[in-house]
Amino acid sequence: MSILTQSARLVRRSCAHLLTQDCLLCAAESGASLLCPACRQDLPRLPAARCPRCALPTPAGEVCGRCLGKPPHYDATDAAFTYAFPIDKLVQSFKYGHRLALGSYFGRQLVLSSRRLKADLIIPLPLHSLRLRERGFNQALELARPVARAWRIPIDARSCRRTRHTAAQADLPWRERAKNVRGAFDCSADFTGQRLLLIDDVMTTGASLNELARTLKLHGAAQVALLVVARALPR
Repeated sequence: MSILTQSARLVRRSCAHLLTQDCLLCAAESGASLLCPACRQDLPRLPAARCPRCALPTPAGEVCGRCLGKPPHYDATDAAFTYAFPIDKLVQSFKYGHRLALGSYFGRQLVLSSRRLKADLIIPLPLHSLRLRERGFNQALELARPVARAWRIPIDARSCRRTRHTAAQADLPWRERAKNVRGAFDCSADFTGQRLLLIDDVMTTGASLNELARTLKLHGAAQVALLVVARALPR
């Protein structure tokens, strides 16, 4: 073994030791990862059989009755996790606790855990300027970056804007969310013939994502797919 090879191994071991940290969930040693192997294994996953359009579980992976009866404006959805404990706490820590490292972690999980959705362009769900100023970052953009790098798809974070400062969707009953975001987005680009991938952290009713998908279709998008960290299941 050469001296150069020995030196390289020593450097790698030293870096691994320096990067060792505690798991965010159980405080066990997790190495260079935010979560230890046991906690990663226990994260809530969506069933393999789910509606290809909205990602809700179905008996045999067929399109669900809701999407058949009232088709959404988006064409496909995939998610890495179910929105349940402890994913819900991690997402909240990311968004409201400014744990930006979770953005990179979740973004990598989107690449590893979801099927690759074909797209020409990635669009992170935009925040209203007031909410962006309040939060300091757009969580959807942080999630989109690892996906864009891994799948080699460019990000467009400028062509779409949230023009209405609506009440937070999480504070509203499910039935009122679609009305709350109606007309909330504006688009300055021509997406004629393009396949677009919208990225966000959580999909509950999908009202915001559906409204942006509607806006993008009005601007020529041929296909709009959704990619989210977690999918909430109906109560």
